[in-house]
Amino acid sequence: MESSDEAAQRDAALVDTDWSVLPSGSVTSTFAAPSGNLAFVTQGDPDAPRVVLVPGVTGSKEDFTRMLPGLAAAGYLVQSFDIAGQYESASAGPRNRDGGAHYDYELYVADLIAVLDAGRRPVHVLGYSFAGIVAQIALERRPDLFASISLLSCPPRPGQAFRTVKRIGWLSGIAGGRVGAALMIWGIRLNVVPASPARLKFVKHRLRLTKRSSVRDVIRLMKRTPDLRRTLAESPIPKLVAVGQHDLWPEALHREFAREIGARFAVYPTGHSPCETTPNQLNRDLLALFASAQD
Repeated sequence: MESSDEAAQRDAALVDTDWSVLPSGSVTSTFAAPSGNLAFVTQGDPDAPRVVLVPGVTGSKEDFTRMLPGLAAAGYLVQSFDIAGQYESASAGPRNRDGGAHYDYELYVADLIAVLDAGRRPVHVLGYSFAGIVAQIALERRPDLFASISLLSCPPRPGQAFRTVKRIGWLSGIAGGRVGAALMIWGIRLNVVPASPARLKFVKHRLRLTKRSSVRDVIRLMKRTPDLRRTLAESPIPKLVAVGQHDLWPEALHREFAREIGARFAVYPTGHSPCETTPNQLNRDLLALFASAQD
């Protein structure tokens, strides 16, 4: 396992890349989930222990492009997928499940459980932002599927998750799901949180396929974040809370959340997306977590 200095040096040397191109050696496929077909990417030995990386709202499997090769090289079968309504899984959604109109927690949790159940178990699971909430609910329902759980840039407080966002949290009580989704998409398109040219090009492309209704519904769901701290604290599996120093939520809240649930805590010199900007340091900490599950 590489040292902290080596991982940081590799992250510092990262260059802009075409984010639409998945890593060499990865395999794309579709998975028939309860909500419909989900776009999948897999890398690594099919017989190896599994790692599933789940992106959040307005995200996709490509958010983990820089992590896949390192985890696969370390001896894991690494998988990621676009969640229902997002990017290449845009056709998956509530109408395929029960004819309903709204994306809800039940839909996302059922999809994740189906993914985890469809291969070698238990699985090391990382939930990024909104997907961290989904992963917690799935752990509560099916603890047998989890070898470890990592919560990356996940809302650190239950209830109205946006109320504790830095600087603008107080506005979140005014904006509903539709307005919140519009503001999120507007901010992405205007590159309010600066992304590299190649990254921004891909993100704009991805947004053209993502269902606006899914973004709207997820914003509403995050205003009703369940309190699963007791479930997490009582779970014997290894846990990690990982964030950037400049995340949407204050570092102190993330640190307190990690303490409450008995998780390791890792912080990186970046923003909301360590998977993109400090992937080697994140992989280093994930591999240490996975190793502890085998002790």
